[in-house]
Amino acid sequence: MSPVQNKSHESLEALLRHEKIWRAGEASLLAGIPTHFPVLDSLLPNHGWPQASLIEILTAQEGIGALRLMLPAIAQLTQTQWAIWVCPPHVPYAPALQAAGVVLERLLIVEPDTSEQMDLNYVLWVFEQALRFVDCGIAMAWIGTAQYDRLRRLQLACEQGQTCGVMFRPESFAIQPSPAVLRLSLTGNADSTSIRILKSQGGVRNRNCQLAL
Repeated sequence: MSPVQNKSHESLEALLRHEKIWRAGEASLLAGIPTHFPVLDSLLPNHGWPQASLIEILTAQEGIGALRLMLPAIAQLTQTQWAIWVCPPHVPYAPALQAAGVVLERLLIVEPDTSEQMDLNYVLWVFEQALRFVDCGIAMAWIGTAQYDRLRRLQLACEQGQTCGVMFRPESFAIQPSPAVLRLSLTGNADSTSIRILKSQGGVRNRNCQLAL
């Protein structure tokens, strides 16, 4: 092998060892952020929420625990970093968040006026800026329809800011392609919530679990 070929070979080997390179069937080397639900952690490739990645949570109805599913991670991350909520559909109840361990001083809620809240481009722009904020541990947004390229920008923003990004979306968007690293579908009733893993980087053996949320 010539010196040039040898150098190219070494460069390729270095590239393939990079943490951002993902091979089909392999989980990222980064440990996940614990969900604090052991059954769910056991199903996810990195035993938790993927870091620096976009997560999509799809629900057919409100009140089945989508936000409660994220609360333990939010509580953990706000010990040292910010949590940013972009245009939540309801005003968060501070005492409940505090009881769950969320550090309220590191919680930032973006509440635009009614006209801005109806503007999807505004919501997506704010969400992207939050994801790029280096001191943000987790950013969440409630999003309806959006073009694939805009969602791809959000995934890239997660990587740049090393932020966990969470999109809450209606179940009807489950059939559309998404660049999100992890996609979950939630259904349930007053007793329990069924979680189905629609997509997971690294693959999973079991795609379903039940949680009491």
